[in-house]
Amino acid sequence: MPKRHSKRIFKKTARPHRSPVKKTTPPKRLFEEETGHRLQKILAVAGFGSRRHCEELIEQGRVEVDGVVARLGCKVDPVQSEIKVDGERLKKTKPVYLALFKPKGYLCTDRDQQGRARTLDLVPSSFGRLFLIGRLDMDSEGLILLTNDGALSERLTHPKYGVPKVYRVQVAGELTQDSLEQLRKGTYLAEGFAKVSDAVIKGRHKKSTILDITLSEGMNREVRRLLARLGHKVLTLIRIAVGPVKLGKLTPGEWRHLTRQEIDRLFASNSSR
Repeated sequence: MPKRHSKRIFKKTARPHRSPVKKTTPPKRLFEEETGHRLQKILAVAGFGSRRHCEELIEQGRVEVDGVVARLGCKVDPVQSEIKVDGERLKKTKPVYLALFKPKGYLCTDRDQQGRARTLDLVPSSFGRLFLIGRLDMDSEGLILLTNDGALSERLTHPKYGVPKVYRVQVAGELTQDSLEQLRKGTYLAEGFAKVSDAVIKGRHKKSTILDITLSEGMNREVRRLLARLGHKVLTLIRIAVGPVKLGKLTPGEWRHLTRQEIDRLFASNSSR
C-alpha cells in the first residue's frame, strides 16, 4: 500500500508586540580590563621601583585610582584617571631612555655622602629620577643606560634575562688561547661561580693584550677579578655594548636618547628565557 503523507497544519499565532531594543552604552568601568595599561607598569615607569615592587604597593592598598583603592592586575588609562600613591597624586611623566659614556672617576650611585662626582650629574636634572642600568666602578668607563622605566630596568638587571654586556679590555702581559679558555670555563669568586660568555683577542700593544669580553651575568668588578686570577692586571676597561645598544661615537661625559628600535630590542632581549 502506498505510504500516506500526513500534513501538519500550524496555526499562526499572533506574536506579542515588542518595543525595539534601545542600545545603551555600558557604564565606564573604573578599572578597564581590556584597555589601558597595567597599573604596576604605570607606577614602574613613573619611577616607583621595579614592577614587582609596584605590585607590592598595590597589594598593600597604598594605590588609589579615581578615589578607589586599586586591585592588582587592573588596567588604567593614565591620561583619564587620577592615580595616587600614599595619598600623593602621580605626576604624568614621559618615559626617558638614555645612553651615556661614563668617564673615569664618576660613581654609579644615587647618593654619595662625600660629595664625589656621580654619573647622574652628567644628565639634566629635568629628566627626574632615573635608574642606572649596568653600573661601572670608578676606575672603569663606557656605556651606561639610564631610564625612568622600572620595568625595563628590572629586565636589564635581573640575572634570569642574561642581557649580554661587552667590554673592551687592555691587560698587562700577553694572554694566550689557553687563558681565554680558562675565562670561558670560569672559576669561583667570593659570591659564587663566575665565567665569561665569550672572550676574543682583538690585538696587542707593546707588552699588553687588548680583548673583548662578554658577560651575561655580572658581579662586582668581575672582569678585573677574573683576569687577576690569571695573573693579568687590567690597564683600561671600557664597556662598549649593553644588549643591542652600542657605545658608538659617544665621547666621555656625552649622552644621547635611545632610538625606538633600540628600546624595542632591549625589551625583547632574551624574552624567551
